[in-house]
Amino acid sequence: MNKVPTLLLLGLIGLLAGGGLAAVADTPLKPYTGPSVRGVDPGTLAGKLMAGYQGWFNCEGDGAGLGWTHWARHGGKSFGPGNVTVDLWPDLSELSPPERFATGFKLADGSTAEVFSSHNRQTVLRHFRWMREYGIDGVFVQRFANGLRGGPQRLHKDIVLANCREGANREGRTYAVMYDLSGLPAGGTAQVIADWNLLHTEMRMGDDPAYLHHHGKPLVAVWGIGFSDGRHYTLAECAKLVNALKADGCAVMLGVPTSWRELNRDAVGDPALHELVKLADVVSPWTPGRYVDPAGVARHSEHFWKPDLAWCRSEAIDYLPVVFPGFSWHNMNPRAKLDQIPRLKGGFLWSQLVAAKRAGAGMIYVAMFDEVDEGTAIFKCTNKPPTGADPFLTYEGLPSDHYLWLTGEGGRMLRGERPPSDTPPTRAP
Repeated sequence: MNKVPTLLLLGLIGLLAGGGLAAVADTPLKPYTGPSVRGVDPGTLAGKLMAGYQGWFNCEGDGAGLGWTHWARHGGKSFGPGNVTVDLWPDLSELSPPERFATGFKLADGSTAEVFSSHNRQTVLRHFRWMREYGIDGVFVQRFANGLRGGPQRLHKDIVLANCREGANREGRTYAVMYDLSGLPAGGTAQVIADWNLLHTEMRMGDDPAYLHHHGKPLVAVWGIGFSDGRHYTLAECAKLVNALKADGCAVMLGVPTSWRELNRDAVGDPALHELVKLADVVSPWTPGRYVDPAGVARHSEHFWKPDLAWCRSEAIDYLPVVFPGFSWHNMNPRAKLDQIPRLKGGFLWSQLVAAKRAGAGMIYVAMFDEVDEGTAIFKCTNKPPTGADPFLTYEGLPSDHYLWLTGEGGRMLRGERPPSDTPPTRAP
């Protein structure tokens, strides 16, 4: 694809925001020139266990100007009892004082409960260090397309992406951009094309040593295609987006609904979805909430993963199943049950990792690294959350790093370094 001149792109995005060039002029849109350590092979998605990285947590005073985003129901107000959206509480025991932000919650000993901000470079780099320490290959950095028009939201996304790039390079991990199309209006996919052109032109995204490639091309993921939940952008628009990315020399991964192959349930009943999937290099069906226990995982594998894999093999498309450790969003949706999909002390996640491997998967996506608001996080969370009327989950007394360790063991199993087992591995003291 011929690159649109950078100033024109900047102007376009700024005008969409109603803020002119100033809306994006201060974003960290520059190539990576820092150190890079050779670790995992960024040349292929094959054999990789990747996680999703939301990077969407902000705190009052973190410099982003976004308030308590994704911590509180009303982000502009104080973050305290009665105004909370997370069900898990992060373990901050390793974080330095500048990485900690005081909340209105109290711990059992009367001290002030604190949280982190994804806007903080040191915190993001720490997360990538954890990935290296526990053997997690890397992440898909979520880039929510509906917040790319400019202003503080876009600046925050650019900073998170730049910090993830640095963390992956410093720690020998890999990363790729994942565009989430949720919430886009009709015609909104043109904004994604403009954004990728900007990233590719200004940040040289895809060129640094840690960026994930597949089939010799930088991999870009697009999530939210073909869902039957009333989205305003069309399959035809999505096809134009995929073709634009491929014309720019990218490999493309598509995040689709579970029933994409059958064209029912959570998928639109339009055969054009199959034609769109055939344009992709990798397809990744979304599974959180589609099963709730190991027995459901087994049924899902038989009904979806195995025939999906056969379909993809016949079309020479790679298949990336999604697994998750559990699910809970009671504080975001009070009508929902706390601990809606129990973790079973890692048994639920392990059953999915093993089922995906036995189904024939050669790559796995874990949702998510840092999502405490829907209770799917695998990073370090505490067993001693704030006390009071707002309920929180724990890691059931397991060490705060247990899911990092278990995910790393899943990666070893995926690569054949340990055999699949019906029960989760036992961790040495």
